[in-house]
Amino acid sequence: MPPARRARRTTRAAAAAAAVTLLLAAAAGCGDAGGLVGAGSTPTAISPDRLWPQLTPASSPAFEIGEVDSEPVAGVSVPGDDIRRVDPVALVRAEIKKDPGSYAKGGYVETAHRMADCGKAGAAGKRCPVLRPYYRDLTGDGHEDLTLGFRQLPGNVTAVRVYTVVRHRLVRVMRWEDAISGVELAGHSVIIRSPSEVAGYEYRLQWTWDPQQKSMLLTHDEMLRTGSRGLGNA
Repeated sequence: MPPARRARRTTRAAAAAAAVTLLLAAAAGCGDAGGLVGAGSTPTAISPDRLWPQLTPASSPAFEIGEVDSEPVAGVSVPGDDIRRVDPVALVRAEIKKDPGSYAKGGYVETAHRMADCGKAGAAGKRCPVLRPYYRDLTGDGHEDLTLGFRQLPGNVTAVRVYTVVRHRLVRVMRWEDAISGVELAGHSVIIRSPSEVAGYEYRLQWTWDPQQKSMLLTHDEMLRTGSRGLGNA
């Protein structure tokens, strides 16, 4: 028997013995004769049913979803390879410049207009759409990465981006935009909560760094009851 399996069996036996001891002690304390009392019948485990077993398993996706998002950022330098010295406002301005269809004359034109209220090296004005940046090592290389958010206006959409430094260049390794009710950083993951159109539920999406793909991948996409613990323990 493999050592790991033996260890699990030993631990399980020890836990069972401890449970019996506690039951006996409790029975003795209550004036009982000391006999064990059954907890009732245990529900029978039901294995999952495999549907359509005659189907040949697919070997490639039917649609290109674009799960891997890794792109160098042009026009924004990283002084001394220190991501804290990168201007978050400059990052948003570079994205606006690259996508004039969305910001110059598209659905997020107000975001571009409000960038005038941002300071040269930070979000200075109250109307500036750039949110406070957060720094944490999400890629596991021992260096901080940048998680940045900014409002896409008009509307109720917030954009979330993650940047890292690769060979002295700034690289965006995650992007998402949605109506957002909360964002968390946990380990090497970014967790985003969004309201659902179904009352009492919310969406929880988790992106986790993948060292092979060199990108944050969408590893969990769930619809959960509001207030339930889902991805917060990543």
